[in-house]
Amino acid sequence: MPELPEMEHYRIELSKHLLDKEITDVQINREKSLNITADLFKERVVGRKIIFVERRAKHLLFHLDNGRRLLLHLMLGGLIYLGAKDDRPNRNTQIEIEFGPELVLYFIGLRLGYLHELSAREADETLSHLGPEPFGRKMNPELFKKLLQKRRGSLKTVLVNQDVISGIGNCYADEIAFAAGLRPTVKVQSLGEDDLERLYEAMRETLSEMTEAGGYMELPLTQEDTVTGGANDLLKVYDREGEPCPRCGDSIVKEEMNGRKVFYSPGCQDGR
Repeated sequence: MPELPEMEHYRIELSKHLLDKEITDVQINREKSLNITADLFKERVVGRKIIFVERRAKHLLFHLDNGRRLLLHLMLGGLIYLGAKDDRPNRNTQIEIEFGPELVLYFIGLRLGYLHELSAREADETLSHLGPEPFGRKMNPELFKKLLQKRRGSLKTVLVNQDVISGIGNCYADEIAFAAGLRPTVKVQSLGEDDLERLYEAMRETLSEMTEAGGYMELPLTQEDTVTGGANDLLKVYDREGEPCPRCGDSIVKEEMNGRKVFYSPGCQDGR
């Protein structure tokens, strides 16, 4: 599932291509991906312009010029692609938003994901449960410590809880724990002040690095895109079972914890 780096990369790149361009047509191939009928969605969206692209946690919000929003959550397996009509991806698309024949935004794999048309208030209410952003104005080392000190359970379970901190998922929770020298399985209530400070810096550095690298999505965003997916080569432990740890040389292990896969290096990550 796309996490903060993937969606922030999408936000940056889509902002370069879509702003102030009129939506000329919409093709809906799966109405269940919407919150309203296909006809009503088309009626509300065609003729509008996207004036701003915002990211909140793992969501994108497309701000329309009439004050309304398109809320995107790709969920598991979702992808987006931007190209001309004759550059259509060889995959099933659930939604296609056209900005003329030379620019089409394709939504792929939205079997669990969705694109909802909402008022600004409805969008805010939908996302109101989300915790603070790792790079938000409110986030700082003190708030980070307070958020984690209120919780009990494994570090990974807390990091992926969107009510605590928004935008982190399975992949980057393991990468953040590795950068901090802590196992994802360690209990948060066992962490001291130094651990939390190190974890805070690891969170920000890891998410920044992976965003700049283009995230880990498999499909390029455009035909010319050579950046998207670059984070795959930078992952240290996630999905690296059996490979040598780049820091200590021990074999990376995979465990199951509360239905989640957990990857870590036993040689250099503190398990308490």
